[in-house]
Amino acid sequence: MGLVDSRKGSSRGIGCLIRRKQVDSVHVRQEGASQLAKELSILQLVAIGVGSTIGAGVYVLIGTVAREHAGPALTISFLIAGIAAALSAFCYAELSSRCPSAGSAYHYSYICVGEGVAWLIGWALILEYTIGGAAVARGISPNLALFFGGPDSLPVFLARMYIPWVDIIVDPCAAILVIVVTLLLCFGIKESSFAQAVVTSANVCVMVVVIIAGGYLGLRTGWTGYNLPSGYFPFGVNGMFAGSATVFFSYIGFDSVASTAEEVKNPQRDLPLGIGIALSICCFLYMMVSAIIVGLVPYYSMDPDTPISSAFASHGMQWAVYLITAGAITALISTLMGSILPQPRILMAMARDGLLPPFFSDVNKRTQVPVKSTVGTGIAAAILAFCMDVSELAGMVSVGTLLAFTVVAVSILILRYVPPDEVPLPPSLQDSIDSITLRYSSEENEEETKDQTNCPKDANVTSSDGESSTSYPLIEKEAVQAKLKEQKRRKIAAWNIASVCIGVVILTCAASSEFLPSLVRFPLCLVGGLLLFCGLVVLSCIDQDDGRHSFGHSGGFICPFVPLLPICCILINAYLLINLGMGTWIRVSVWLVIGVFVYLFYGRTHSSLTDAVYVSTVHADEIYRSSDYLP
Repeated sequence: MGLVDSRKGSSRGIGCLIRRKQVDSVHVRQEGASQLAKELSILQLVAIGVGSTIGAGVYVLIGTVAREHAGPALTISFLIAGIAAALSAFCYAELSSRCPSAGSAYHYSYICVGEGVAWLIGWALILEYTIGGAAVARGISPNLALFFGGPDSLPVFLARMYIPWVDIIVDPCAAILVIVVTLLLCFGIKESSFAQAVVTSANVCVMVVVIIAGGYLGLRTGWTGYNLPSGYFPFGVNGMFAGSATVFFSYIGFDSVASTAEEVKNPQRDLPLGIGIALSICCFLYMMVSAIIVGLVPYYSMDPDTPISSAFASHGMQWAVYLITAGAITALISTLMGSILPQPRILMAMARDGLLPPFFSDVNKRTQVPVKSTVGTGIAAAILAFCMDVSELAGMVSVGTLLAFTVVAVSILILRYVPPDEVPLPPSLQDSIDSITLRYSSEENEEETKDQTNCPKDANVTSSDGESSTSYPLIEKEAVQAKLKEQKRRKIAAWNIASVCIGVVILTCAASSEFLPSLVRFPLCLVGGLLLFCGLVVLSCIDQDDGRHSFGHSGGFICPFVPLLPICCILINAYLLINLGMGTWIRVSVWLVIGVFVYLFYGRTHSSLTDAVYVSTVHADEIYRSSDYLP
């Protein structure tokens, strides 16, 4: 019949990897005993986004990239990287407004792609935020020491110490800072977002002072950094693009905004605005600071470690050293908060779905934050920050973010062309499902009997769900043909989305594999490019699914230029992923293999979808209403 197409969820075979959960609707949200507090507004989201994005790297990155890649064209490198990051931001903006629940990319991929991919994304993000928080914390103490007189001038209880019998350098200051930030996050999202707004504002003020003071110096000295014989592009256009690939990672903090979706007062409006405004502010500040600094001193004379303070010091402004150091400290503290904030929400989302123990899903009734997950995250990050130099593991942070960006872009394509046409319902609704199925079956049988006994052959009889019954053969034929046509369109769309993904993988791998001979690389690049181009052309020509209009929460942001924009996003992120280096991928693979075993022995069998009953999206609301569902 197809009126209520029900099937049981499975925990065996490949079926568990592709099962998808429902967008968190009013029905689903009632299931939790405690929910996160809805306290965040646009300004607080912007503070979280800017604070998580602008780290201390900008105070160092400018010198390195200008000297080695871009030269005076560094400003354009930041602009191009900002545009590339905006592609992912557009995808995040639509999904966060349609599916405003904790979990960010994990949540979106679970709805659109499947449980297997969602688990890997969630597991990779756990690694990203833990190592990222520890790395940021260990970067604070050297900067803080400058205020006490020098690199080794911190008080004894805060100073780094070498432990010879285990050959490690412990950093008590980093561990203490992680614990303080963790305790602050446990007080509540309103209090922690206010603290982050204060610290972020201080960092932005430092950057504004740099821009104003640097602009004054540049006007007085004639912008010596731009008056060079080598011109604006000393490393050529390729160097400018290489600089863009390097500084792209300066923009990857805005996904922290999406992770707080469940705590936003008006997610359909505020989440897209928060993501967009935060990214725009970051791009503007990056471009202005880089334009000022490369204009003050020639790019080849920049100090790769302290480019901004040394540029001011060369013009007699020694006070800039303390100002830049203060900015770096506030930036690091803000980034530390932005690193620890999202992970408890991802752990909570995974625990809600049964993929992790329920311990992580507990929400404190007073503070309305996942305190247990937050404390666990803080302890793990504090231990790493205390006893381990995580600088070699910093590349692993980028893997989680780029994987998330890629899957979010793929999710946009799935949402637009082949959105889920079935949703999982809890087994407690099985009686309502059977009742609805029986009612529709009875009504159809009654209509068929009525047609056969009382109606002429050409009469028009319509069943209660609005579908034609056995009357008007031409209308019936058209309905069947329309259904077959839609099925064909969905199949074509699915195959072409797969073609795009396969083409991107082949193209980026071949283009980045310089060790391969040209006779192998070029044909592979051609094959990958053709698969990518053909998929893009076909998706551009066929219609998008009508179900996209009713998918999730309506009234939010709509990603423009689909399918071109998400496909460009997939291509850029895949290229950056491939070029992260073999050592990084080996370390990440070890973590992902551990995640596979955790999923196989726990998540697969404890998933909330194991006993779910899948029904057509058309009938889900009717089933809820008929059951008076009050979990």
